[in-house]
Amino acid sequence: MRPSVAGVVKLSVVVPFFNVQTYAPDTLRSLRANAREDFEFILVDDCSTDGTPEILRRAERELPGAVLVRHERNGGLATARNTGLDAARGEYLTFLDGDDWLAPGHYARLLAAMEELGCDFVRTDHVQCTGRTRTVHRVPHGRRGVAMSPREAILPATRSTSVDYAYAWAGMYHRRLADRGLLHFTDGLRTAEDRPWIWRLHREAGSFAVLGMLGVFYRRGVASSLTQIGDVRQLDFVRAFDQVVGETAADRDADRLLPKAVRTYCAIISHHLGSIERFEPAVARKLRTMSAAALRRMPQDVLKDALDSMDTERSVRLRRLQRRPAGARTAPAAQGSSEAAA
Repeated sequence: MRPSVAGVVKLSVVVPFFNVQTYAPDTLRSLRANAREDFEFILVDDCSTDGTPEILRRAERELPGAVLVRHERNGGLATARNTGLDAARGEYLTFLDGDDWLAPGHYARLLAAMEELGCDFVRTDHVQCTGRTRTVHRVPHGRRGVAMSPREAILPATRSTSVDYAYAWAGMYHRRLADRGLLHFTDGLRTAEDRPWIWRLHREAGSFAVLGMLGVFYRRGVASSLTQIGDVRQLDFVRAFDQVVGETAADRDADRLLPKAVRTYCAIISHHLGSIERFEPAVARKLRTMSAAALRRMPQDVLKDALDSMDTERSVRLRRLQRRPAGARTAPAAQGSSEAAA
């Protein structure tokens, strides 16, 4: 049930679910261990076809602050998060994915730290869980516990920065960002939905902070996750990064910020080409075609500088693709993986 209409909702947590019946009970138990009378949990069922809907119907009855919203058709993670944002009433907002979980009391601690700082948003470290292996992943930003300019945290172009740590659930956000239209995702993006979102936050928000709080457990290697599936939905990264580059090119600091946007786009393309064997053959061909077209769309002077600054393996791979005539077929890219950050 929702908190009473008369009560103030301090925090709204948006949690999309799609066919995660194996993991949803753990997620929901962790939400119960974070419940507070002024917290609400917006559970968005993105048209699941397994046992997830029944699990969520039970949670709607048993989880304090639960609000269940159902999609009539599957819209993907970005659209499901937008649905949850539209239903949310909290002064602060955050996200969780339906197959991840939280440490008990994490949200209360994070909220208290954010209120003390008084900034627009905060970013936090997280624990990645692959099978029984636990690995701490840290926000790639050195200063912690102080309010800073998010715009200044985009650079330098040649290093991993806060915009490369794009996980929406690794942080908390003030309602004023939603009121300005900064928290919604590009509707229909099926992968890389966090990338235009995190870039927009860093360009447009007034202040942010990094907190070394470990409370989110990110489940990696789930068989149904798009990161594990080499189908055509993975290619939405092109639309996502076209948006990043286009919006950054229109920014008042485009001369400073575009090299970072273009270099990151190139790194992502190289990453996918380096593991192209995981894609279905038709999708692999489309990946090469779309990636070559993306390189042609980039500002060529900025692209040249980006390729000059990259390591030999990635630079050679991308220059080979760059020379590909429009509409031509190419031999498969060399196997191997590269980091998908700058």
